[in-house]
Amino acid sequence: MDDKCKSCVDCGMYSCDFQNKKYPEVCVSRDEVNENLIMCALDEYETAENNRIMMTAAGIEHEYYCRMSRVEETVEFASRMGYSKIGIATCIGLIKESRVLAKILRDHGFEVYAVACKVGGVDKTNLGIPEEYKEVGPNICNPISQAMILNEKKTDMNIVMGLCVGHDMLFYQYAEAPTTTLVVKDRVTGHNPAAVLYTADSYYKKKL
Repeated sequence: MDDKCKSCVDCGMYSCDFQNKKYPEVCVSRDEVNENLIMCALDEYETAENNRIMMTAAGIEHEYYCRMSRVEETVEFASRMGYSKIGIATCIGLIKESRVLAKILRDHGFEVYAVACKVGGVDKTNLGIPEEYKEVGPNICNPISQAMILNEKKTDMNIVMGLCVGHDMLFYQYAEAPTTTLVVKDRVTGHNPAAVLYTADSYYKKKL
């Protein structure tokens, strides 16, 4: 592989995780362009909201690393940030799980407003999607509407629950509130896409 094409996945030193600064000759952290970008990024952390998010996340990592589940961390984060209204952008296929999440959040004093992906009941062909695509369901997933509705509700924070690949991108693009992901939908692995990576050299080797 050309050295110029190497990036973090091609490195085995992980010097950036320590403070020895002994970076390999070809390293993302040593690249002159990236060094300038990193300095620009550090300036962005100085803005009030970014600083609050970073400080809160660092505190939770320090106190609860490998001790809290993702759900617990999400509740703790929202609480420490002082958020009161939380939006849930859910796949309609995970509405049961989203109800459980909403109950947990409400039990912790948060106001919750959820919007399912099929909101509006819009026929797929209305967007020019081929008729045959309706075999897996007649109506579109509507992530832009989900985002716009949660924007109108002025949520302090949003949680994504299992939006499809691509649909999640559109939601993130249009959502105004800080957004985290709790569930990544993967029907094949029980919503655990990392399982494919763990078995890429065994069960999934031929499939991939």
